[in-house]
Amino acid sequence: MAKVATFFVMLAFWIIMSGMFDPFHFSLGVICCLLVAHFSHGLLFYGDPKSWGRGILGILLYLPWLFWEILLANLQVAYVVLHPRMMDLLDPELVRFKTSLKRPISRITLANSITLTPGTVTVNIDDDEFLVYALTSSAARSLPGSSMERRIAAALEGGN
Repeated sequence: MAKVATFFVMLAFWIIMSGMFDPFHFSLGVICCLLVAHFSHGLLFYGDPKSWGRGILGILLYLPWLFWEILLANLQVAYVVLHPRMMDLLDPELVRFKTSLKRPISRITLANSITLTPGTVTVNIDDDEFLVYALTSSAARSLPGSSMERRIAAALEGGN
């Protein structure tokens, strides 16, 4: 069941993003979605099938918040870059912290959310330990135990 659900989610995403509906491209999309569903169904739909709806709902509620955080981080990075004393504001550093997230999809979501947020890049994940590059010290301070991590836990791990 997880493979079928993953296939249809991937196919819907492919159709929306590609805009190619001729038989050649559509058949390639179907083949790619079948491969993705076969190899990664455990990432999208993990655990009990009854909890899948809650996970999808949690992500749908998480995404608007993430987009807002990306917008705010864009404004902060633009401020730093356009500031006349930019070099005084820049304080790049590597931050290492442990996460309380247990599920692989939760950790991947956190890593991707950090990287999508301007001014931070996830460099490495080693089990529950993250290594993140931050452009400024304020971005570095906000990483460990962040609200992003708490929201992902609520969305994908049932608030654990």
